[in-house]
Amino acid sequence: MGCFGFLKVMMFAFNGIIFLAGAAILGVGIWVKVDSGSIIGFLGKIENAPKELSYVLNVGYLLIAIGALLVFIGFLGCCGAVKESKCMLLLFFIIILLVFIAEVAGAIVVLAFRPLVDELFAKVGTEAVKSIKKDYGKNDDITGLWNITMSALKCCGFYNFSDFTDSPFDKNGTYPLQCCLGAVTCNQTLAQNANILGCYPKIKHLLDGNAVVIVAVALGIAVLEICAMAVSMILYCRIESTMG
Repeated sequence: MGCFGFLKVMMFAFNGIIFLAGAAILGVGIWVKVDSGSIIGFLGKIENAPKELSYVLNVGYLLIAIGALLVFIGFLGCCGAVKESKCMLLLFFIIILLVFIAEVAGAIVVLAFRPLVDELFAKVGTEAVKSIKKDYGKNDDITGLWNITMSALKCCGFYNFSDFTDSPFDKNGTYPLQCCLGAVTCNQTLAQNANILGCYPKIKHLLDGNAVVIVAVALGIAVLEICAMAVSMILYCRIESTMG
């Protein structure tokens, strides 16, 4: 196998991975939109939520769009390499370049507006706790969504077990079983001893604890995109010289 053939195989392999990743993200996006019991479904039921929360609620559409774009890019790159199509390879390069620029811009925006994100979740937390104290144990939808979220994330309340104090569920100091891991009943003493993290601190802890992994994955994707752009241009030039 010559250098040209090796580049074609690498191009096909790279884009095969991109295609499969896009299909997975597309599937997750569809699942988020159809699963009303997810955390996104719960956030959508919070009364008087900050208007900025609407951006979070549309994460399903964002995942669908990203997944569909990756599927298209992967298909385009594979076909361009196999068919040795200059048009497909050039279009592939342009799209990857635009995606790369958008990712860099997005990273800069996230870093610049990080304090605003914390402020948004503080507002969401206030309304979430109000929702718990008003509806948990009385509204079946809110109760069910919280139970699903707490069971899935192994967390208790938005901040901690005290969010359930004075809620309709709180009768003689009773708390959800998720706040007392493995217990048959749950009261304030057991909840304090269990010390289960709230759902927001749990998610924040997971993100902070895996920050290195997230950064490494982001850098890996960036390197993969740069390599894909370089290989596509090399193939484009080799096809041009061969045809000439």
